[in-house]
Amino acid sequence: MRIRPGAVRRVLAGGLLAAAGTGAALTAADPAGAQAAPARHVVVVGLSGLRWSDVSPAGTPALWRLAGQGSLASLADYAVLPVTCPADGWLTLNSGARAQSEHGPAGCGAFPAVDPDPGSGPGHPGATVRALPGLIRYNRQFRNDPDWGLLGRAAPCATAVGPGAALAVAGPSGQVASYLPAPSGLTAAVLSRCPLTVVDLGNLGSTERDVALAAAEVELRRIVAELPSGTTLLVTAPGAETGPPHLQLTLAAGAGYRAGLLESSSTRQPGLVALTDLTPTVLGWLGHGLPSGVVGARLTRGSRPPGLAATIRSLTGRDTADQVWQSTHQVFFWGYVLADAAVLGAIGLASWGATPGRRRRRARWWRVAGVFAVSVPIGTFLANLVPWWRLAHPAAWLYGVAVALAVAIALAALLATRRRDALAPFGLVCLFTVAVLGTDVMTGSRLQLETPFGLSLLEGGRFYGIGNEALGIYGITALAGAAWLAGVTLRRSAHSRAHSRAHSRPSSRLPALAAASAVAAFAVVASGWPGFGAKVGGTLAMVPCFALLLMTVAGIRLNWRRVALAAVSGLALFAVFALVSYFIPVTGRSDMGAFAADVLHGHAGSVLLRKIHSNLGTLSVGAFSPLVPVVVLLTGLMLWRPAWFGLKTMPLAYAAEPLLRPVLGVLWLMPVLGWFADDQGVIVPGAVLPVALPLGIAVLAAAAHGSHLSQETRTAPAIAPSRVPASRRTAGPS
Repeated sequence: MRIRPGAVRRVLAGGLLAAAGTGAALTAADPAGAQAAPARHVVVVGLSGLRWSDVSPAGTPALWRLAGQGSLASLADYAVLPVTCPADGWLTLNSGARAQSEHGPAGCGAFPAVDPDPGSGPGHPGATVRALPGLIRYNRQFRNDPDWGLLGRAAPCATAVGPGAALAVAGPSGQVASYLPAPSGLTAAVLSRCPLTVVDLGNLGSTERDVALAAAEVELRRIVAELPSGTTLLVTAPGAETGPPHLQLTLAAGAGYRAGLLESSSTRQPGLVALTDLTPTVLGWLGHGLPSGVVGARLTRGSRPPGLAATIRSLTGRDTADQVWQSTHQVFFWGYVLADAAVLGAIGLASWGATPGRRRRRARWWRVAGVFAVSVPIGTFLANLVPWWRLAHPAAWLYGVAVALAVAIALAALLATRRRDALAPFGLVCLFTVAVLGTDVMTGSRLQLETPFGLSLLEGGRFYGIGNEALGIYGITALAGAAWLAGVTLRRSAHSRAHSRAHSRPSSRLPALAAASAVAAFAVVASGWPGFGAKVGGTLAMVPCFALLLMTVAGIRLNWRRVALAAVSGLALFAVFALVSYFIPVTGRSDMGAFAADVLHGHAGSVLLRKIHSNLGTLSVGAFSPLVPVVVLLTGLMLWRPAWFGLKTMPLAYAAEPLLRPVLGVLWLMPVLGWFADDQGVIVPGAVLPVALPLGIAVLAAAAHGSHLSQETRTAPAIAPSRVPASRRTAGPS
């Protein structure tokens, strides 16, 4: 923790400044919805590690008053790694792109030193950050293409106060034109001298946190009291030195930002902004356009509900939810995996044997277990309908509500379909999952925030749309739901044809094709349209699989030419979405539009290299990550050549249902394509395995051994299971 010289002494003398006002420059009227015009002066104040839980009327009165006047947000302080050190945050402000200092074995490394320039004039002393050229070389490995010195060039002159501020405004060579080593040297004249002033108030560490916060509060009160007229003030928290990552504090005060919530098109979440949004915002306040390749977006003001205390509790609750995600989601995931394996294995052992009765019992209970396993993800998402983050023991509430909802959904599906085909409960749960997630994506992704398979704001990957861990679940449930719906429609068409003695086979497939196409269109548009999910990996992975599925439903024989056409269909639709996002801003700023801009401006190569590097890096995320490709490969071989592994249920199921084999094929293919198309790589198939494996086992068992199916199911070319001829029931156990 860095405490400024004399900070404790100024805390003891802080009462002398208690009556200081918050500055007439920040009290102008601000009509609802108004946006900020270019400011005469911009002051950026950074206190690393500052969170909304630190703010209170008694402990930080200056911050509390600023929060009442200004617009507030939680800051996703994500640079290159989830743990963002203070130097990382200030470096990211320097360039407007994610950047990182060199971390040590124990965490954050030494903060870059700032050497005063003895050759500078007395009125405008300068300094040099000699480590900056080396940091620039170090950051080339991350391929984020920072525009070094972007913040410092935003104004004709910029004053840096403190070492973090020097790092933020330094040019590529490390030169800082105007520098003060500590905030104690700030005066009204210094604040008025340049259009841009950046102030580093230090860092709130884990020890003596209250002392450092009190010292920073005194300095902030004095700075606000001396702000020149027409100033826009940004208070933020670039990085944190110790502890797990937290959502940090950001507030803007001044013309256009009175009593609201900060919003950003980067996050599409009211009251949530990203670290990379801060530099573009300052550039906008100073009247500059955004250079090409800038990652973030400018902050705007949205309305907020009445009551400052309630607003701050809401922002603090968001951080609580993310702390629950960080501390529990891996435990939940492995618990889910082990529960799947234990239950399916116990059923197999308890019903071991080759007799028809044991096979039927085994298939029946695997079917029930599979329905519960497939219901778990949607239960976790719907748990966000309950504000569990505000309750005592939030993790217990989250997982308790999630499990209860999963049980209720599974029971409802089983009871509603007990007299129908064996795959009906799977179809209903899958269609329900896609409907809920797709609708959620189109309305802001609120159900995905901080849920186990959803979006972690502290990981910084995505803030809206389908999350990386949910991509495979969303894709296979959409495909399985579409396949089941097509199968139901095919059976009904076959039943009607049998009664009417009509024999126009092509027309009998049209309703099934239309039903599957409707599910495909909804799933792909919700996930990929720039104004909704804008998910690149989802578009590239789902569209080819849906194309193959629709060809199968239509009765089209697959050949290499048609498979190649399906393979490029995802790229084609992605190109359309990207160009729409780039040329039609009303559809929403997105990664797709940013990629189109990179292509048009010649920066696509570094973006692709960064994504490839990230994809390969996922193989070393955890101890079991290298095993995921092995499991994926073995699963694919089992589906393709079950005889190699001595599996007897699969041939029975394939013989009973000819369409089952291609359907299971696209269910396997979707997460594999997501693996290569998404920068989270092996995480995509890894997250879907606890859902896909129980689903596949239960579907195959039900198709091969379902003895309660209707006659029309046996005779129709459907995806749902039919009876296996008695002559085929002599095979041994699966």
